[in-house]
Amino acid sequence: MEIKAAVVNEEGGPFTIESVELSEPQANEVLVRVVGAGVCHTDMIVRDQLYPTPLPAVLGHEGSGVVEAVGDAVTEVEPGDRVVLSFDYDDECSSCHAGHPAYCEDFFAHNFGGRRPEDGSSPLSRGDEALSGRFFGQSSFATHAIATERNVVAVDDDVPLELLGPLGCGVQTGAGAVINTLDPRAGSSIAVFGAGSVGLSAVMAANLTGCTDIVSIDIKGNRLEKAEELGATATVNPESVDDVVEAVREVTGGGPDYAVETTGVADVAEQAVDTLTQRGTLAVVGAPALGTRAGYDVNDLILNGRSITGVVEGDSNPKEFIPDLIELYRQGKFPFDELVTYYDFEEIEQAVEDSEEGSSIKPVLRVSEP
Repeated sequence: MEIKAAVVNEEGGPFTIESVELSEPQANEVLVRVVGAGVCHTDMIVRDQLYPTPLPAVLGHEGSGVVEAVGDAVTEVEPGDRVVLSFDYDDECSSCHAGHPAYCEDFFAHNFGGRRPEDGSSPLSRGDEALSGRFFGQSSFATHAIATERNVVAVDDDVPLELLGPLGCGVQTGAGAVINTLDPRAGSSIAVFGAGSVGLSAVMAANLTGCTDIVSIDIKGNRLEKAEELGATATVNPESVDDVVEAVREVTGGGPDYAVETTGVADVAEQAVDTLTQRGTLAVVGAPALGTRAGYDVNDLILNGRSITGVVEGDSNPKEFIPDLIELYRQGKFPFDELVTYYDFEEIEQAVEDSEEGSSIKPVLRVSEP
């Protein structure tokens, strides 16, 4: 079928809306009419080839929409179902069997390879040219997307469908880093480096889990204001202090018990671990270019009992965690809608620009009617 999709044709190039061909769903696949699609930092780092998904490609990995068709082997959803699209995984490796699909042994092929791992084909083409598709099992910067039964999450109809796409990646990443990975004890302290959608989702999750000192660190004043609205008890702007580490340690009474690094900047990751109190834990979430290295003093880790852990997708099982976050939203305990600014699909370049500049925390493209 012919669809409209935002294609990145060259490294660093624009998202250009073009007519492309989308194949019919295979046996385990689902055809989704995309209603909303969140714009995420990962889309930009692939556009810039910091992660090597082959170009030209259709990106987008925070989709929500309505199922239009399913393959013969699909049993969990049917046409007409409302769904959120999340990351893909093989559902066969030891991590998947242990309930941690974000650490699937074949995660990169399923999410960044640009092809179906099973047969090397792509559902997207332009004339005789195959385009990288199935980005994060979806490629949702398009009017329609092919996903798999594994990475679609059915949702109820009492919440705005166009709002829900960011739950598939950025929001669950930040919230899950706190809830699933750090699991902070009530009354503890936490510092969140970066106040984009991932960082602010971590702030909301820290508030939910009973952290009493929640520090948000960012260079954008509008984002720090939003952090305070969402539960941060203190904020630090690195451009307004002489020493970020000392500033964070001061407002937490000697250093936070936990920290979350969401910026993908190596220097910030180093600062984050230096802020920790004794036996503190840093969760590193931000994704820099492949091969980026950060340094630390080994004895600082040893003598202070500090830990550093990496986190992918909030260590979430999307089919369980996304419905949990939606229920928290219903109850008014997780107002992630306050992060969202809507754009028409044709405004995708403006949405990307606003995201990179920092004026929009979580741009969401309205692709079609719910």
